[in-house]
Amino acid sequence: MNHIIRTEQGLQAQVGARPAVADLKVIDHLDAWARRWLAASPLAFAAFCDERGVDATLAGGAAGFARADTPGRLSLPWRLVDDPDLAAPGRGAGLLFLIPGLGETLRINGVVAHATGDEILVDVHECYAHCAKALLRSDFWRTETAQAPQEGAGLDSHDFISAARFLGLATADARNRADLSPKGDPAGMLARPFDGGIRYADRPGNRRMDSLYNLLARPRAAALLLAPGSTLVARAQGRTEITADPAVLAEFAVQGKTPRLAVSLYAPRIALRESAALARARLWDAPAPAPDIDPAAVFAAHVKLNRGGGWRAALARGMVSVPGLMRKGLEEDYKRNLY
Repeated sequence: MNHIIRTEQGLQAQVGARPAVADLKVIDHLDAWARRWLAASPLAFAAFCDERGVDATLAGGAAGFARADTPGRLSLPWRLVDDPDLAAPGRGAGLLFLIPGLGETLRINGVVAHATGDEILVDVHECYAHCAKALLRSDFWRTETAQAPQEGAGLDSHDFISAARFLGLATADARNRADLSPKGDPAGMLARPFDGGIRYADRPGNRRMDSLYNLLARPRAAALLLAPGSTLVARAQGRTEITADPAVLAEFAVQGKTPRLAVSLYAPRIALRESAALARARLWDAPAPAPDIDPAAVFAAHVKLNRGGGWRAALARGMVSVPGLMRKGLEEDYKRNLY
C-alpha cells in the first residue's frame, strides 16, 4: 500500500485541515513584544530561498544582536551570520529566534531587501510566536541529560545526528516564501537513518503546517540539527517525501504515542561543522529569560493586533481579553498535546 502523501487532500485526510484560527496570531510587523523578544535573543535560525532552492544557516551574538529598525524591517549584522552570502536581495527569508531558558520562539518571515558587508535587512511580512512543544520535547535547555558531542577524532555526522535533539527545518513554497520550523525530540528520536537517508517525525506544533504544505509544493528542504551543549551544527539538504507508513511511524513512538506523519530526506548532503554564531550565543551559559517576556501575553497581543476579520477573529480577540485564559490554554495544550 502506498502511504506517500503527495496532495493537500491526502495531507488533510491524515492530519486534518489547517484551522482558520491558526493564522490569527500572525501580524505583519514587529510590535513592541517582538522588539523585546529580539532584545533578549542571542540566536536565530535563518532560511533563505529563491527559485533555485532553499538553504539555512545560523546567526548569533550577544542578546539583541538583531534589531527592528522600523516596525516593517529587521536588521541582522552581516558578520554575525555563519553564511551571510545566502541572504541575497530578493530572496525569501524565514527566521526563528530563541531566548535561553524559554520554550516559545519568535518566527519572522519576509524578503531580503538589502545585503552588504555590514548588514542584512529583511522586509517583514509575518511575525508570530511559536508554541514551546519542540523545545519541551527536546529538553533543550538542559545539557546534563546527555553528553554534548564535540568535534574531535572519531566524531562523524551520523554520530552527531543521533545525539541531536533540536532541528530547524527550512522549506519554501512556490512563491519563494521561506519558512523555518522548529522540531524537537529526545536524542535518538529526532532524526533516524534509513537506507536512503534520514527521517524525522512531524509532531504536534502550532497547527499552521507551513512546512508540510511547502514540501508538497517544493519537495526539498535544508535542516540544521543541534545537540544541547555543543557548538557544532549539522546541515542536511535533500529531496523530501512525506509518509504515513505505519511501520515507519512506529519507529518514532514516544510515551506510547505515534506521530501521524514522518518526513524523509533522501540522499542528503550532510555537513558537520563548528558554528561561530552558536559559539557567540553561549546559549547554555546565559541567565534566565528576561522577566518582561511573557509568551502568553505575546500570543494574546498578536491576536488583538491581527487585521483579519470575521466572527472567528472577533471571538478570538474577545477570548484572549479574559485575564489568564491564554496562559491556562497554553499550559493545558503543552500538557495534553506534547506528542
